[in-house]
Amino acid sequence: MIKVAIQGIAGSFHDIAAQCYFGKNEVEVVPCSTFKELFACLADNGSMVGMVAIENTIAGSLLPNYNMLRESNLTIIGEHKLRVKHNLVALPGQTIADIHEVHSHYMALLQCEDFFLQYPSIRLIEAEDTAAEGLRIAKHHAKKQAAICSRYAAELFGLKILAEDIETNKHNFTRFLVVGNELMRDKLNADMPRDKTSLVFSLPHEEGSLSKVLTILSFYNINLTKIQSLPVVGQEWEYLFYIDVTYKDYVRYRQALDAILPLTKNMRILGEYKEGEQTI
Repeated sequence: MIKVAIQGIAGSFHDIAAQCYFGKNEVEVVPCSTFKELFACLADNGSMVGMVAIENTIAGSLLPNYNMLRESNLTIIGEHKLRVKHNLVALPGQTIADIHEVHSHYMALLQCEDFFLQYPSIRLIEAEDTAAEGLRIAKHHAKKQAAICSRYAAELFGLKILAEDIETNKHNFTRFLVVGNELMRDKLNADMPRDKTSLVFSLPHEEGSLSKVLTILSFYNINLTKIQSLPVVGQEWEYLFYIDVTYKDYVRYRQALDAILPLTKNMRILGEYKEGEQTI
């Protein structure tokens, strides 16, 4: 079995993503309260990998995770795209009419905001984790409270689903990255074909600097699938660019990197890996 550090507890979407990527019987999850704790856990244990949410199709990017990944010595080993289905859950015997409060992660609340427009009297309360709120309700037998979590979590904790698939957009996917050190990368995907890369770099504060990089990538038939800019702390109007690219020809991809290297500053390959599958 492989130890996988996750943000949250068993039953969380990180747990489900880990099971989908590695196989349900191959994973021993190591719960972490925060992403900061997760990265610290990986720094202390080189035989472990982490499953880290990086973006959602509704709520957007988890910006702090980009910085934590860049500042770590970890590399991206793989990715998985999970269809996130949110359910409103409570103690058996409760109905929606009984519910005064709903506790869940802020992103889950955001993804379900249209559903709660029907229930203006229900108070929405942010929490650290979806599944953990389900467990808290079950453990403390908290009546008049509900959580938003997965069906898997509801089954684990013996909760009743009051409403299923309450997310606003039914094309609600979260993209997760599998991260670890180079030893774990070589162990897990040494023989796996690589057709996707995540990069980070900064650019000179000059006219057309980003355009030149993108033009070169296009010339080499490199497909840009994601671009995210974040400010460089302490350097006014300077930005880091995080980009994801996919390619069919690895040699052409490496040629493209050589071509853009002189145009960038502090370029780092965050990971070369196989583009992830989607679980619906």
